[in-house]
Amino acid sequence: MPYRNCENLDRLLNENSIRMRPSAFLAEPPYPLSRASFDRFEGMMLGLAIGDALGNTSESLVPAERERRHGEIRDYLLHRVLADRRGYPSDDTQLAFRTLEQILDDGHLAPDRLMRRFQNDRIFGIGGTVRAALHNANLGVPWDRCGVARAGNGALMRIAPVLFPYLANPSRELWADTALATMITHNDSMAIASSLAMVHALWQCLHHDRPPEPEWWLETFIAVLREFEVDDQYTSRSPHLPPFQGTLWQFLDRYVRRAYRDGEATRIAMDTWYSGAYLLETVSSVTLLLMRYAGNLEEAIVRAVNDTHDNDSIAAIVGAAAGALHGKSAIPPRWLEGLSGRTRENDDGHIFRLLDRARQVSGQPSP
Repeated sequence: MPYRNCENLDRLLNENSIRMRPSAFLAEPPYPLSRASFDRFEGMMLGLAIGDALGNTSESLVPAERERRHGEIRDYLLHRVLADRRGYPSDDTQLAFRTLEQILDDGHLAPDRLMRRFQNDRIFGIGGTVRAALHNANLGVPWDRCGVARAGNGALMRIAPVLFPYLANPSRELWADTALATMITHNDSMAIASSLAMVHALWQCLHHDRPPEPEWWLETFIAVLREFEVDDQYTSRSPHLPPFQGTLWQFLDRYVRRAYRDGEATRIAMDTWYSGAYLLETVSSVTLLLMRYAGNLEEAIVRAVNDTHDNDSIAAIVGAAAGALHGKSAIPPRWLEGLSGRTRENDDGHIFRLLDRARQVSGQPSP
């Protein structure tokens, strides 16, 4: 019998155990991909890994201090532990490729098995929310009760590979997979809605034959967020904004729309709302960066790396979107050649082997 996450999601919605609004959106499969090639999926996954690797050696510095220390970062920095200039993963890449690995091993996304994989593998630099969810799992809490009600970006940055099983056979199961892959660690309205909005956008990026108009990103994210966000009231952490209390889609509609239409410099706008790991800030920053730079894969990732606070995660998310839009062939060769391909301590090239395996499963010929 096929594994059906739609049934799991329906059960959780009926029990009010998952923080998302039911929507007719869930009943509609994504439309077939008429133009997508495996190059696009590979570009998405490699864009994620490269954005993470370019950013994680200067993570959490404010942009002005990062620029003072490193100038403009366009290549991998010297790794402070491994002492070379290759691209190494943080938890962003590790969790994303563990997700792809679980899908490849089992033939579908299985949230219980995915949680066990997160439990059993060492993850470097894991965030507090994922750590708390894994602590619950280690205590024997069922997978669908482990997630914590926190609006961090630790699920959004790993969500891209859930698209893989549906590239050839679109199904509404994609939306259920997305929601459940998020809620196992982040059972939060903004987190689940953000993952659904991103997966919806990534799916369309795989289809586009040219970059969409800038405001497409904003309108696409807002439309999906409005479908799924419950009426939780989130507040901004920034002292530079008027007091805000509301949902993510309302924040995007108010502040990202204004920054784009006023032509405000991207770094200044993101400094204003603060570009940290809180999804109110992460999704706002990702949206503005894609509105400004999605037409140029390299520049989109470089700006995410240089101009944001939580730069590895934001660059990983931006890199996934730009990679889905442009494909592996658009990635600068120096970034590919310098990427270690690790997902563990000593598995150099494992990312590339997983993607080769995914290509074989997809039935597409090797390049």
